[in-house]
Amino acid sequence: MPESSIPQLLIRHERDAASERSTCGLRYRLISREDQAFAAAWAHAVDIDGAKLHYHKESTELYYVLEGEGSVMLDGAEHPVHKGSLIQIPPGVVHGARGRMRVLVVGIPHMRDDDLFFPEESLLS
Repeated sequence: MPESSIPQLLIRHERDAASERSTCGLRYRLISREDQAFAAAWAHAVDIDGAKLHYHKESTELYYVLEGEGSVMLDGAEHPVHKGSLIQIPPGVVHGARGRMRVLVVGIPHMRDDDLFFPEESLLS
């Protein structure tokens, strides 16, 4: 197999991942936009502490609750979640969260910065 077609491996520990504040809380960028050569998706460990309502026009998100409990709002309906819950959020679904949870969030395809929208901003455009 030619060297250029061999997939690159990535092993990153959370303690070594870049962290930042996001719409949902504090996130640890396990695999993210700067790693585009590695994957067509991203994965972040997020400490959710009240996620602002938002949506994506192109990306699907998967939330897997690692710790804690609370609720996820999906298009205006509130759904209780706890450790072990998986939530699939298709493009266009307005979503947010309440409570304190540690969540693994996977975005497919790789989410771009310009694919983040807030419902109140949509009403103005």
